[in-house]
Amino acid sequence: MRRKGTGKGVGTEARELSCLVEVAQALDSNLDLRDAARPLLKAVSKHLRMKRGKFLLLNRRTEQVTVEEAHGLSLTEEEQSRYAHGSGLIGRVVATGQPALGLSSSDEPRFLKRTGPPTEVPKREISWICAPVRLGRQVVGALCVDRLFEPTVPVAEDLRVLSVIASMVGRAVRLRESVQEERQRLVAENIRLHEELKDRFRPDNIIGNSHEMQEVYDLVARVCKMETTVLLLGESGVGKELVAHAVHYNSPRADGSFVKVNCAALPENILESELFGHEKGAFTGAHTERKGRFELADGGTIFLDEIGDLTPRMQIRLLRVLQEREFERVGGTETIQVDVRVIAATNRELEELTDPARFRQDLYYRLNVFPIHIPPLRERKTDILLLADYFVEKYSRKYAKEIKRISTPAIDMLVVYHWPGNVRELENCIERAVLMSNDDVIHGHHLPPTLQTAEASGTTLRGTLGEKLDALERELIVEALKSSRGNRAKAARALGITERLMGLRVRKHAIDARRFRP
Repeated sequence: MRRKGTGKGVGTEARELSCLVEVAQALDSNLDLRDAARPLLKAVSKHLRMKRGKFLLLNRRTEQVTVEEAHGLSLTEEEQSRYAHGSGLIGRVVATGQPALGLSSSDEPRFLKRTGPPTEVPKREISWICAPVRLGRQVVGALCVDRLFEPTVPVAEDLRVLSVIASMVGRAVRLRESVQEERQRLVAENIRLHEELKDRFRPDNIIGNSHEMQEVYDLVARVCKMETTVLLLGESGVGKELVAHAVHYNSPRADGSFVKVNCAALPENILESELFGHEKGAFTGAHTERKGRFELADGGTIFLDEIGDLTPRMQIRLLRVLQEREFERVGGTETIQVDVRVIAATNRELEELTDPARFRQDLYYRLNVFPIHIPPLRERKTDILLLADYFVEKYSRKYAKEIKRISTPAIDMLVVYHWPGNVRELENCIERAVLMSNDDVIHGHHLPPTLQTAEASGTTLRGTLGEKLDALERELIVEALKSSRGNRAKAARALGITERLMGLRVRKHAIDARRFRP
């Protein structure tokens, strides 16, 4: 039965519609077009009576049209399906962007016949249909189908449907490329912003790319523009003063003074005068009026290092400055107002010291507004070589040497060492090594004995664990007998063992307790 005025059967329209629905589903469900090509060709094969089909893409670099996905072709036939731009019907379709239709392969001289007719029907003619796949105005490939030639089947209708499918493929390609370009743009923008943020807030005076130091940089970036008090925590030698510099010189107070005070280096009476100044005649030797460090830091930043060593009296005076931003000089009565930012630092656990006898709790809370913990060097091993290279360059210039590299054994020693003195210890080690080097290379033997490994120093462990434990046990027993003047019972009590066990151990190690008696 045919629908009036259309020339097509209702069954044909239903097949075409089902084909288009399945093709749309294949394109929607696969992000990669190559993954969508296989179900797409299967749908065309099922609904349009296709025997073989190919989805081809144009390689702009080689100017060749090659098969990306095929249906009904062997691997050999797929390899043979390569067409130069403009060569044969497929190459011509891609070159011109015009669909092509061959009613019979024998009637078309441009049909290259590289794959031949379907093997199951070697004596039958085939209908050949090819539609270009466009990306905007540019042809990027082709969709080709061949089926058995049937004079009663309108091949032009199949070409129309195939052209619609090729158009859907082109739109899918365009959409996917737009999504991919946007995704790449967002990724590139994210990387750019991340690098810009990192470069913008990474202090120039601090070396380190480790994750731990990136967290420090992030905290510095957050607090430097504010006026809040900063408390720097970390072991000696980690670089707390450098972080204080970074906070000050990246803040709105960068043009003001940066004044440093070591609270542990001065006695209480001298420290009070240093911090708050004194009036003329305030004490013996005060011949002139003198401004304190807080006055000198007015409009800038004061860095109070080793704040945990302040005496209780000085803690009270400092608490008032933090609360009221005012103080009086030693021997004076005039109240002085200051606009100063306080950055404090300590290598002690202030929270554990918070009692009136050691460190005031209210002062701790005033200081601990924005704490920044600087990690020790042993927790950021990846920064060791960066710091070592920096110090090599620094001291090479200072001592007019040309150190070109650090040897591999020396690198191993630097990395495995636990660095109790942190960056300061590393700097001292590198300075010593630069001075000792006489061949433009830092070797392992240039490093201090504390860094030497057993292999490098030729002091590898000798003896078994049992032998070492026996030697240690004998040494402890001998020391206990010396202290007890040869009294085995007293020595046993000191070691926390029984007299019987002491007797067994004395006999085992052939120790004569009598020689320790007076």
